[in-house]
Amino acid sequence: MILYFSATGNTKYIANKLAKDLDDETINLLKKLKENDYSKIHSDKPFIVCVPIYTCETPKFVNKFLRNVELEGNKEIYFIFSSGGYAGIANNICKRIARKKKMKYMGRKELTMPRNYVASNMYPMLPKEEILRRLNEATKQIHETSKQISNHEVLKGRHIWLFESIITIPFVPVWTKIKNKTKKFYTKDSCIGCSKCVNICPINNIILENGKPKWITNCAHCMACISNCPKNAIEYRGITETKEKYTISKYIDEIDEK
Repeated sequence: MILYFSATGNTKYIANKLAKDLDDETINLLKKLKENDYSKIHSDKPFIVCVPIYTCETPKFVNKFLRNVELEGNKEIYFIFSSGGYAGIANNICKRIARKKKMKYMGRKELTMPRNYVASNMYPMLPKEEILRRLNEATKQIHETSKQISNHEVLKGRHIWLFESIITIPFVPVWTKIKNKTKKFYTKDSCIGCSKCVNICPINNIILENGKPKWITNCAHCMACISNCPKNAIEYRGITETKEKYTISKYIDEIDEK
């Protein structure tokens, strides 16, 4: 069983490719995350969790779900990380989750995918050529990873040094508190109040007020709302107005899927 959360399509693409290669099923975790649904999930095949990397670790709301959900059946669990190039301490976090759930940790694969984080000028958006290069390279690695999983091999990644944990563990809460603000989100006149942003927010951080979205608190900055708006009506003041918002759907037809 392949479990995934995807804000702009990268991890959904990975999950679907793995499912096709392995003749397996996928579960989009969005609804379960929004409803705090920890009902039992059964799989006769190894569990594979596909998840993006936010600020050097797996999203806290996904970690919370994995700690609480009962995974029944097969006791092997793999993790596939989608990042802009650095997965931070995600491996250590997921290894601890597997240990606490008394599951056999089968390792992880880190896939470098196109960036979707438009709410900061620290991470410039990539040109189309680089986006397609990353997607094509990731596709090759997905097929290779599928073969390893089908052979029940342990996926190996880079070593995580102690200093990375020492820096990241106290840094992330401070960084997210300072940087993951909601007050800069706003909608343009083209907003039609369709509520898509409300429906795709994994932590229920958006409500409709007078027919327009309103961001509350504790934003994960996953970029689901701003990138998937059908009218391109959501902006992050002073940063995103001139940027192309990323979703994999804009490039899916040009990926070499061999």
